Amino acid sequence: MGFTRIFKKTILKRLKRIYKHFRYKIYFPQLYKKYCQEPVRENKILFLEMRFGELSNSMQHMYDVMEQSGNYELACAYVHFNFSRGREFTENVKHMLKELATSRCVILDEASIILSCVPLREETMAINLWHGCGAFKKFGRSTAELKFGASAATLDKYPNYGNLDIVTVSSPEVIWAYEEAMNLPKGIVHATGISRTDLFYDESFVKSRREKVYSVMPEARNKKIILYAPTFRGHVASATAPNEIDFYRFEQELGEEYVLISKHHPFVKVPPEIPEELSHFARDLTKELSIEDLICCADICISDYSSLVFEYSLFEKPMIFYAYDYEDYCDWRGFYYDYYELTPGPVVTTQDELLSTIQNIDKCFDRQKVIDFKEKFMGSCDGHATERILSMIE
Repeated sequence: MGFTRIFKKTILKRLKRIYKHFRYKIYFPQLYKKYCQEPVRENKILFLEMRFGELSNSMQHMYDVMEQSGNYELACAYVHFNFSRGREFTENVKHMLKELATSRCVILDEASIILSCVPLREETMAINLWHGCGAFKKFGRSTAELKFGASAATLDKYPNYGNLDIVTVSSPEVIWAYEEAMNLPKGIVHATGISRTDLFYDESFVKSRREKVYSVMPEARNKKIILYAPTFRGHVASATAPNEIDFYRFEQELGEEYVLISKHHPFVKVPPEIPEELSHFARDLTKELSIEDLICCADICISDYSSLVFEYSLFEKPMIFYAYDYEDYCDWRGFYYDYYELTPGPVVTTQDELLSTIQNIDKCFDRQKVIDFKEKFMGSCDGHATERILSMIE
């Protein structure tokens, strides 16, 4: 019986490998070549969203700016990679390849095995805006042979960052990390700044975000806002969220002065529940508000290994790093810099430490450390990143 199960698993794995090879090495490239019989349209820009049903992060801001200019023919393709299967996924890819074939420029902010596998036309420029700033936890080729990543052989055979002409990053400091992660030669990664960070230099936008938060959570008015925004755990398709906050205890000890807003990674399908009776103090507003909304109005940010702390540093406000599972996470994925040297705020591992740090934040907060962190990792984000990227497209 055991032999039969092993045999079936072996056959199934082999069939999956054959199917993957056919799909990415034969079917999709041939399909793209077929669509390339149509000419490239000079002003057509394709926004390629790999995972979600709407444009995310920097792509949305870039799209808005391009749309307002009236100079471009804009198109969007939503692949739902890892979130759709079978015929639905194939139809999504077909639509994407058809749009790609006639586009002068394709813009994305994620890994894309699909874009990497097709013989991209010479007339088409590919720009990866990436979805995060700085260089924190490892990704791409940097995770080869780690628990989070695939084997080096698999990543070489099915690259996620092929065909790229430009990759935009937040600072010259991190160019090396993206070249390593994306397995790119020098000259492709540019420290233009990250497009969506331009919003944080728009005073009217920042002010409007606080009112937006109040409209969703009126209890936050006249209170300080704690943003709890951890990254996900596990693999993308089965991502989970940490569940290491005792919301009852936090309400008892912090409720007079603060409200607590959770924002989970978009890969997380089932976030931890916050008791309804604590809604005056703690809410999960992942669906209601964007991370840009919350970064603008948070008075304290609690995270762990998320790159959002780079954007948050632009506001020079306190950060706390709740790294209760640091050893496991380090083994799982790893970091580009020494975690304890990188983090511009207290690192805590227990709820007792976390509560104590919040209650004594004025003593624990070293603003100069945050400023140094910002200048090192966000040095190219000055409110004009989108302009620089558009000039490269032109």
